[in-house]
Amino acid sequence: MTEPLVLSFDLDDTLWPVSPVIAGAESALFSWLRDHYPRTVNGHSIESLRALRAAVAERFPEQGHDLSFLRQRALRDLFGAAGHPETLADDAFEVFFDARNRVEFYDDVRPALVRLSARYRLFALSNGNADLGRCGIANLFAGHVTARSAGAAKPDARIFARLLQDAGVEAHQVMHVGDDPLADVVGATQAGMQAVWLNRDAREWPGHFARPLRTITSLGEII
Repeated sequence: MTEPLVLSFDLDDTLWPVSPVIAGAESALFSWLRDHYPRTVNGHSIESLRALRAAVAERFPEQGHDLSFLRQRALRDLFGAAGHPETLADDAFEVFFDARNRVEFYDDVRPALVRLSARYRLFALSNGNADLGRCGIANLFAGHVTARSAGAAKPDARIFARLLQDAGVEAHQVMHVGDDPLADVVGATQAGMQAVWLNRDAREWPGHFARPLRTITSLGEII
């Protein structure tokens, strides 16, 4: 394994646990809708709003990688069905997005990123729609490539190619770190990058994938 020039990191479930974040954001959104525009949630639940978003993904498969679009489009449909201007979806999405970025980092994350940023250029590479600035770590990163900006989600080669373009390096000069065996490890490896699997919870590696070159249990193990 050669010394990389760039370290790239997945975000959700790599730097913070994402399930409680999304659950909290969906709850905040539903409460806001109920308090301000009750007609929009008449007969709805958080689960049925998730179903609306899934239906949007089926209607717009070419936009399936863009999680912000899917939620915003679902909200526009929701407001329209209730007889409200669809443009109110922008305010509703801001409520969701604000809560979506209230993340709680794993304990090892901030110390490791501070230490690593002094030695490497750091990039975020995520299928999600978290905002580094709102999360409070933008100052540690040289850039952030999302599925939305790349037009494709990991493990698609296009998102890794966008990272190389933005970072101005060759594939072998990047080490990508993430929790997802397929999206992060297989995707990065196929793109010619070094890949490290972050396995915080002692999961078994999927036997149908080639094993990663390196596995770690915390970011502190990278150096």
